[in-house]
Amino acid sequence: MWFGKKKKTENVPVTVAQTAGRFPSQMFATDIYSYELFEKVRRCVPLIDAAISKIVRLIGSFHVECDNRNAQKLIDSFFKNVPVGLTGNSIYSFIDTYLDSLLVYGNAVGEIVLDKKGSAVLGLWNGKITDVGVRAGDSPLQRQFFVRQNQEAVPLSHPERILFSALKPPDGEIYGVSLLQGLPAFAGILMKIYECVGQNFERAGNIRYAVTYLPSNDPSELAYANERAKLIADEWSKGMKASQHGEIRDFVSVGDVQIKVIGAEGSMPDTEIPVRQLLEQMLAKLSVPPFLLGLSWSSTERMSAQQADILTSELEYYRRILEPVISQIAEMFLRLAGYPEDIRIVWDNINLQDEVELAQARLYRAQAIEIEQRTGIFNG
Repeated sequence: MWFGKKKKTENVPVTVAQTAGRFPSQMFATDIYSYELFEKVRRCVPLIDAAISKIVRLIGSFHVECDNRNAQKLIDSFFKNVPVGLTGNSIYSFIDTYLDSLLVYGNAVGEIVLDKKGSAVLGLWNGKITDVGVRAGDSPLQRQFFVRQNQEAVPLSHPERILFSALKPPDGEIYGVSLLQGLPAFAGILMKIYECVGQNFERAGNIRYAVTYLPSNDPSELAYANERAKLIADEWSKGMKASQHGEIRDFVSVGDVQIKVIGAEGSMPDTEIPVRQLLEQMLAKLSVPPFLLGLSWSSTERMSAQQADILTSELEYYRRILEPVISQIAEMFLRLAGYPEDIRIVWDNINLQDEVELAQARLYRAQAIEIEQRTGIFNG
């Protein structure tokens, strides 16, 4: 384990919020995965950042239902107004940041911050997975959380307040796998292509001219060849400088003078096919339809509908990962407030199209039951 040899430490009340930012991130960044690499890929490729942001926004909203009316009012107010860190507000802000970390790093960690007496929830905290260590406890189903303190791994005294999720962890592993795993190689190739395109435009896009003066075999013309070449160069330079200020000048010369664009014989390499192939691999990994990211790739209406269905199934999977976290927050808040009622998490439908399709399905079902009742086929 990356915690090293465990030393005897006092069971002091250490929380993630109190220790976050105290230790350099490089102490933890390379212990599990190359988190800095994933962050760099997201910053360098706008398509990946846009896809992750789309997934976070499309995950939709939710609310918690319980049978007690007083508890229902209390939990609704808590979800809307709970402080999140130093700048956030509402549980939706917490879940958005939590899911973002889960997608990029494959793991997400947070904390339910209580008061000194441990009798009320003060807020929520989005932690950095590189600041917290997780390992198996005495049983396979028990987790232990640690933070770095004075170069030692100090166990957290209140692990029940810690929120932790892993994305598709391998068998027997605790930590999950980033959604961006496998994309750094493609992103590197894509960045090389864009870098080459930029360099080619700097060389060929900024047009440069080659002016060649070819004197004839006349001895009088050969005698003044250098002077005429300098005069042509000066006049050409003046004309180019004048064009920068919007003034157009004609170049008039006597004799054999040739003017060519440097590099006009060469053609820019076509990058549309390789760039599209790389983007297709990235979108296949992210499971985001191209039309949601502004890519006007040819696709039929049926294909777009199927892509939307695939995205819906992905969002449902992420919701199942987030539900235990939401339940833990809501149940701890209600228990401390004196309400032991059970709760139910209700998600909004992902988009309006789903609402319409569900309404049509209910309408068709009601019409079918009515027809069956009229014809005497219905036996229920």
